[in-house]
Amino acid sequence: MKTIVFFFFASISFAQSLTTDQANHLASLPVKCIQQEYPNKLNQLLLNETELLAPKALHPAFYGCFDWHSSVHGHWSLVYLLSKHRDLKDREFIIEKLKVNLSKENIAAEIAYFEKSHEKSFERTYGWNWLLKLQHELEISDEVFAQELALNLRPLTDLIVERYIEFLPKLLYPIRAGTHSNSAFGLTNAWDYAVFSNHTALQDCIKANAKRLFIEDENCPFYWEPSGTDFLSPCMEELAIMQRILPKNEFIVWSKKFAPQLFSKNWQWEVAKVSDRTDGHLVHLDGLNFSRAWNLYHLIANYPKEFSHLKDMANNHFTFSLPSIVDGNYEGEHWLASFALRAFEEKSKIK
Repeated sequence: MKTIVFFFFASISFAQSLTTDQANHLASLPVKCIQQEYPNKLNQLLLNETELLAPKALHPAFYGCFDWHSSVHGHWSLVYLLSKHRDLKDREFIIEKLKVNLSKENIAAEIAYFEKSHEKSFERTYGWNWLLKLQHELEISDEVFAQELALNLRPLTDLIVERYIEFLPKLLYPIRAGTHSNSAFGLTNAWDYAVFSNHTALQDCIKANAKRLFIEDENCPFYWEPSGTDFLSPCMEELAIMQRILPKNEFIVWSKKFAPQLFSKNWQWEVAKVSDRTDGHLVHLDGLNFSRAWNLYHLIANYPKEFSHLKDMANNHFTFSLPSIVDGNYEGEHWLASFALRAFEEKSKIK
């Protein structure tokens, strides 16, 4: 079975878009987990025993897929696939699951949790970033169900936007980890949503603070990557946000100082290898391969003249980890499909 899975995914890795069968495979994982309450990792600060509640009671919208942020990007995956593939298997069943989870009442309960004075840092900024990706996907869809759910989710999104604007000026130093707290990644989806929604205050805040945090950086140490449990590349995530906020000429000048390796056709970047995919932290490295790939594809799509030589590198990273997303281990299955789908999304933009 694993051999069949490998060849299935290897055969689609260089396609610019997904077939319906391939989309069904990717959808099957978030479908399975968005209403699976356990196992669950709660990132909760307890004030007293009254706050000891089940995940579904605390987060009725986003209690599945092991943790809050994985649930959010699992929902994004399904909305994306439903919008791109009208003949997706079990389409109405999936839509009904989304409607149940993203009801007005459930989103109101999520807002109540975020408004607790001791939870202001909850999911900051990784989960926030994915939530704005979900909102963006719902709003660009022409599906009736998506427009309804976009309205339901908007109050939570508006709260998160307020949190960004309040928090970013307080972040005096960037967090450069290759995991959830990475500051640069926490801004990319938020920026894309701010541009789409014409939210100038959020755009201004992200631009000003990203430039403050990153504009002086030079010679990012690619050779330090990866750390043992990375699923994000600190160097590539910084490139991703600076590419978004800087005009083209400024970005090229900055990137030649920050990442001169990317301009060399001889530069090699080895894929990240996983020693044990049943270990929830070590399997992060499959996600690193996908996130490197989507950022490389994004560069290639927007700057083909400068970066088209990186396509083989992006494909190698993408292909290497594709078989692992359906290996039967929940440690990776609850989130890796979303990361693979992000890479497909960016690859599809390359002409």
